[in-house]
Amino acid sequence: MKATTTSKFIAEMIGTMVLVLMGCGSAVIAGADGTTGVGLLGIAFAFGLSVVAMAYAIGHISGCHINPAISIGMVLAGRMKAGEAAYYIVAQIIGGLIGAGILYLIASGKADYAGGLGQNGYGELSPQKYSLTSGLIAEVVFTFIFLLVIFGSTSTKNINGGFAGLSIGLSLVLIHIVGIPITGVSVNPARSIGPAVLVGGETLSQVWLFIVAPILGAILSAVVWNSLIEKSDKAS
Repeated sequence: MKATTTSKFIAEMIGTMVLVLMGCGSAVIAGADGTTGVGLLGIAFAFGLSVVAMAYAIGHISGCHINPAISIGMVLAGRMKAGEAAYYIVAQIIGGLIGAGILYLIASGKADYAGGLGQNGYGELSPQKYSLTSGLIAEVVFTFIFLLVIFGSTSTKNINGGFAGLSIGLSLVLIHIVGIPITGVSVNPARSIGPAVLVGGETLSQVWLFIVAPILGAILSAVVWNSLIEKSDKAS
């Protein structure tokens, strides 16, 4: 039985909520100083494991995009209709907002809560003060790599397709290990929008980068996959 539009919407909303709550929550609640908390590596794994968990929980329903950049990439790769991607994106943004909202309700119960929600940023808001240019390059390239892994892992020609969720999740871990010091890592507009809306201020004014750059990375990845990799594979 095919999943309905409603079930896909709910699946994408819940999946994105889990990603934001658990991924950003690992930074806000579990700690990031490497001594009393889980540290950079722990945060990286929290994001990746969230994707792995949701891939096997909702992948059979919606494909587990939980990321507008992935949905846009799938449209450009010819694997999804634009209309369907549109309601996926709406569900993902709502899910990101819900995840950030739940995280705020939990985190704000601590006496010394500083107000952060694992938001992304550049310049003064970058974890290690990386520039706008560095953040832009990183987010475009990391999203490009992430989408290539997704295209390859979910290809019908991949005989190891049953492990797609694992390879995609681990690739996100890898991206976070390198990218957290730069921007906190987005590669996902919905992941960035939720915390930014609740935090507000300068964080919200910077969120444009974490919408535009992942989309550019997804477009570039789809073009490369369609014209170079997938095309050459067909030719052979």
